[in-house]
Amino acid sequence: MRAVIVAAAVAFIISLFGTPVAIRVFTALKAGQPIRSIGLASNQGKKGTPTMGGVAFIIATVFAYVAGHVALTTLPERQIAQEGPTMTALVLLGLFVFCGGVGFIDDFLKVRRRNSDGLSAKGKLLGQALVGTGFGIAALYVASTNGQTVASEHISFIRDISWLNVGKVGSVIVFVFVITAMSNGVNLTDGLDGLATGVSILVLGAYALIGFWQYRHWCADSAYATANDYCYQVRDPLEVSMIAAAAAAACVGFLWWNTSPARIFMGDAGALALGGLIGGLAVATRTTLLSIIIGGLFVIITVTWVIQIVSFRTTGRRVFRMVPLHHHFELAGWSENNIVVRFWIVAGICVAIALGLFYSDFLAVMG
Repeated sequence: MRAVIVAAAVAFIISLFGTPVAIRVFTALKAGQPIRSIGLASNQGKKGTPTMGGVAFIIATVFAYVAGHVALTTLPERQIAQEGPTMTALVLLGLFVFCGGVGFIDDFLKVRRRNSDGLSAKGKLLGQALVGTGFGIAALYVASTNGQTVASEHISFIRDISWLNVGKVGSVIVFVFVITAMSNGVNLTDGLDGLATGVSILVLGAYALIGFWQYRHWCADSAYATANDYCYQVRDPLEVSMIAAAAAAACVGFLWWNTSPARIFMGDAGALALGGLIGGLAVATRTTLLSIIIGGLFVIITVTWVIQIVSFRTTGRRVFRMVPLHHHFELAGWSENNIVVRFWIVAGICVAIALGLFYSDFLAVMG
């Protein structure tokens, strides 16, 4: 627990005091956020606010992970079995950094061209697919000394579903889909000051709790070696908890400056990074299908966006005033702060339901 707390504390401090540095740097570089001329008039006042702020919490999380491992060296021998870096950390942080890299390229092109056209949709998807494939192969094919891999060949809900074995190739395809879907879900949610940041804090916090719970009931722990009916067959759960807690805390520090009125935006660099990490956490904790509930708000916003596109292209009619969904409510007369807080509440309810299901599964197996 000490390592998780240390990582979270370091991430928060670096992000809180590092984000103003990023604001000054990106302002000096004139890296202002372009706003579409066909967008909402209320958003035109945000034009020129520095973007690419996700770089701040990405750096904070990586440094915090290192600090967490320094803290591990002071713990009893049983608790430093994961002294690393481990493949789990390389996959999760790799997704965080490289998905962020794809987003950074998109942001850079927008800033350079002085318009909202960055990478093409195909180019962005290709970048996400390449990152997902690379780390998916590492997650499925590189095993620890006890044969455990970061990802599983089974589709999972709260644990692996035994009859849903899709094989290694199928699992890599599922891995790519989860990473791409979640990163785009966070990206679509990032449209109002603090919205995506606050929701990500809730989701990452949930995964920090799940990872730590799995660590305390880990099949690799000698205390649970003979209790495979209720221990968790995962790899490096303490690493999972540490990285999720660090990323959540880094987002808290960033939210101080990103809340309305935002002094900096996370940009695609931050949104794609967060989505990639959340998708990786879902796979690593064997909660792939549960992540649909944990990240429920991301799913709702993505699904409504798809409904709008399909409806307009097939019938010429719009189901919503505007997508993503938060803009629909802006046009309905809701204030930005009302939308953000109410969406946070919805996200919190989704997280609470998911954690309840996760714990209920444990109780059911124990019983």
